[in-house]
Amino acid sequence: MGALTQWYRGLAERERRFVTIGGCVALLIVLLMLLLPLSRAATTLGQRVEAKRADLAWMRGVAPALASAGPVADPGASAESLVVTVDRTAREANLGEALARSEPAGNGGQRVQLENARFDVMVAWLARLRQQHGIRVVAATIERTDQPGLVTASLELSAR
Repeated sequence: MGALTQWYRGLAERERRFVTIGGCVALLIVLLMLLLPLSRAATTLGQRVEAKRADLAWMRGVAPALASAGPVADPGASAESLVVTVDRTAREANLGEALARSEPAGNGGQRVQLENARFDVMVAWLARLRQQHGIRVVAATIERTDQPGLVTASLELSAR
């Protein structure tokens, strides 16, 4: 630091003013480069906070109306029992002849046995059960047959 002070004192008066003013301008530029992005970020965050507060106020305003409306029904739920839904949709998917056996499972589910079922039709049927009725496959055993594309399957289905 002493060398810098000695260098500064060795300058002419005009050069000292130039270095002092230039240093102040450089410091000001550096401060602006640091503060402007911080200011913008703070403004953006402030706007986000206000938007979230407005959202929260709206949610609090509609919460009593939603609570009094009662429970929301499951879109996949229907008045049909699991047995009826599985049987009906299997026949609609042209798996009626392949449906060899259907019996209740211990957990409120259903065990289904398909014999000589077309694999691609069975997979599409299972996807439809899941998407449209909320019925999922809990367990599956699928074995190919001697005929290409046909399978024997043991499925355990559940509506939960």
